[in-house]
Amino acid sequence: MYFELTASMMCANYAHLEDEVKNIESGGIDSFHIDIMDGRYVPNYAMSLNDMRYIASATKKPLDVHLMIEHPNSTISLFLDNLRKGDTIYIHPEAEYHPSTTLQKIINAGMIPGIAINPGTSVETVMEMLRIVKKVLVMSVNPGNAGQMYLPYVGKKITKLLAIKEDMGFEIYWDGACSAQRILEYAPKGVKGFVLGTTLLFGKKKPYGETLADIRELRF
Repeated sequence: MYFELTASMMCANYAHLEDEVKNIESGGIDSFHIDIMDGRYVPNYAMSLNDMRYIASATKKPLDVHLMIEHPNSTISLFLDNLRKGDTIYIHPEAEYHPSTTLQKIINAGMIPGIAINPGTSVETVMEMLRIVKKVLVMSVNPGNAGQMYLPYVGKKITKLLAIKEDMGFEIYWDGACSAQRILEYAPKGVKGFVLGTTLLFGKKKPYGETLADIRELRF
């Protein structure tokens, strides 16, 4: 069974970032997940525009940029100008007065529009945007920090999204506390991809290629 794997680069070793990018890419990752946090929308600062720019220059793999920032419409051009056609940008609908305007700018730039849905955000409140976006990033933890506990009620939200994704034309991606158990449960149901952080990918005592191969060889 095919499913996409993306590396959460906020969990990488920044003392050896060039090696991290090369080793993860050669290990077989599908894309690199870039978490941008402004300290306002979420109570943390994470990766910067320069981090994103460097990783974009160091790999040919696509980037998935997750903007956890207030009013992304006012700064979206900074990200669009430093990404490539085919990269993905996720915004949080709650962070913007008119999120569809920001999503249209992403589309016009030739990039893939996505929204990220917090655990406390209902599917019903973003229903119309689901007709615009191509990807929905479902947060199974509250955004802002790595290594948080999985919130089990998120599973019911994914069930709702799975029921309408074909009609509306989007794919579902999992972000947060992504374990082998979650992949085994949700990949067969139709979740397209999974963001890998400290639970499965980073901080393990073996090469990234071996870890990624083990994940892809999970028995369903």
